[in-house]
Amino acid sequence: MRFAEKVHAGAETARAGVLPAKKHVCFVAPHAWPVLSRDPHIQETGGAEVQQSILARLFAANGTRVSMITLDYGQPDRVTVDGVTVHKTFKLEEGVPVLRFVHPRLSSMWRALRAVDADYYYFRSAGMWLWFINRFCRRHGKHSIYAGASDKDFVPDIGGQMRYARDRWLYRRGLAEVDGIVAQNEYQRETCRATYRREATVIPSCYERPAARSTTAGRAAERDCVLWVAMMQPNKRPELFLELAARLPQRRFVMIGGPRPGCDALFEQIRAQAAKLPNLEFKGFQPLAEVEPWFDRARVFVNTSAFEGMPNTFLQAWSRGVPTLATVDVGAPSAYTLFQDTGTAAAEVERLFTDELHWRARSNACRSYFDGKYAPESVLAQYQAFFRGLGA
Repeated sequence: MRFAEKVHAGAETARAGVLPAKKHVCFVAPHAWPVLSRDPHIQETGGAEVQQSILARLFAANGTRVSMITLDYGQPDRVTVDGVTVHKTFKLEEGVPVLRFVHPRLSSMWRALRAVDADYYYFRSAGMWLWFINRFCRRHGKHSIYAGASDKDFVPDIGGQMRYARDRWLYRRGLAEVDGIVAQNEYQRETCRATYRREATVIPSCYERPAARSTTAGRAAERDCVLWVAMMQPNKRPELFLELAARLPQRRFVMIGGPRPGCDALFEQIRAQAAKLPNLEFKGFQPLAEVEPWFDRARVFVNTSAFEGMPNTFLQAWSRGVPTLATVDVGAPSAYTLFQDTGTAAAEVERLFTDELHWRARSNACRSYFDGKYAPESVLAQYQAFFRGLGA
């Protein structure tokens, strides 16, 4: 059964849809096409894009008219994927440097926003487009929504992926003006209030339950590796995973992730270091569909980030009952084990391999936490309430 069908079958709390039938929501997600289309040839997968693709399918499966605006990756314009109509804008390198900020970027985005003609425009992850979307919505009587994707999105020194001071300034202006704000957790809501004096609604991230529910303790023996999955960049601290693998030469470690733009040197450095560890498989970039089976066979999932919002990888692990270790606190103490040094992490990893009762207890805890908070039907109901608050 396809994702949309499974979500529709399970979402009893949302039989009337997210929005009234005549309403229309558009996800402005420039880099989401590779994820939404499941194109294995485009090496680009970001957490915000995964979430927007999940939500777009979820909304469409439950009776809402859904569109998405993305960059031009060579796909047809206005193609429909799982009930989501995709409008394309510009190619990333198209146009003359400096001048291309106005044309084709702003010009083609404005045309796409008008062509979609939605009632609500949803943007996720810090970027200058938020200000631009607000300008469009105010001029045309639409609603704008911003959804945080990281715990850095609302802090005073926001930088994130925004290279230029201009873009950071426009993003801050956008946060001050946007109609509605969604936070992933209480920390984001608190920092949004403290920094921008704006109230945010906490709605957790969403993830589809695995089709073949490989989460029972009876399959624990089939789980044979310690898994790390992330986009390779400094704040993910991949070197800590290498250090952990070196401490446990008797265990199998698997590392998955391509470089974030501008981080090729780090990627090559980590790959070279990983090649020296006989117990570590370095996979590099893998399409989302090829990453999923690795979570099915993981005994433990490890996150080594300096900061996060709510990583999709946590939800991939928890939905399968994979015990998780992390260096970052995302406010879910029952679902994972927090560690500060690789010595502590190594001891816990080894215990999860050798103590079956402990593994089962951790597996059940994270799976139960996922079912209670991050399952599609729960998140869908919260978005229903959020849209009602905006006047849907």
